Amino acid sequence: MARNSPRCYNTSIMSGHSKWNNIKNRKGAQDKKRSEAFTKASRNILTALRTGTGLETAIQKAKEVNMPKENLDRLINRFNERKDNLVNFMLEGFGPLGVPLMVEVETDNKNRVLGEVKLIFKEDGGTFGENGSVAFMFDRLGEIETDGITEEQELELIDKGAIDFVDNFVYCKVEDLVSLERELLKKGEIIMKPKMPVKLQSEEEVEKVLDFVSKLEENDDVINVFVGMDYE
Repeated sequence: MARNSPRCYNTSIMSGHSKWNNIKNRKGAQDKKRSEAFTKASRNILTALRTGTGLETAIQKAKEVNMPKENLDRLINRFNERKDNLVNFMLEGFGPLGVPLMVEVETDNKNRVLGEVKLIFKEDGGTFGENGSVAFMFDRLGEIETDGITEEQELELIDKGAIDFVDNFVYCKVEDLVSLERELLKKGEIIMKPKMPVKLQSEEEVEKVLDFVSKLEENDDVINVFVGMDYE
């Protein structure tokens, strides 16, 4: 039970992790924060549309950050127009400072988004990778965020498939995710967890990587970015 192993920093979905969030919250002006709030709200809505659960909650959270109704309607209508032609796949590469990245994409135009993502890597200090060049550095796992669990609960969860506990997160094999969701009464997700994240030396280095990730996240077809970095 590796309690201190690094967890995956999926900045588009899991940006609430305090260490990275503190850095991100110091970075931009008010308009940038507003844009980031809209981006996060949009991704929550798209996730709800794809999974068929949680749409009402996602819309309510979007309203709480004052996302205009026309933005919501456009987002939902665009998804409905494209949903029958969507394909999901991963792109791989290295960001600034050699940080490995897995970029999850869902699109109805594979060639377009491939070109757009490649351009970001080329222009912003990254290196786009071939299939398999980065994936071996990550484990595909189920992840569930909890409100905190006791050591006794950990032992019980291990019997039900849990393989790791980091902060308030429980990790498991993908095939055990549903059973652990039922046990914890929490919704989890499938993530790419870095095996040996690159250790960055300063907040400035972290900000450089987060700026790069933000540019990837701005693409409408990018639904997750998994980042193999750590910083003490």
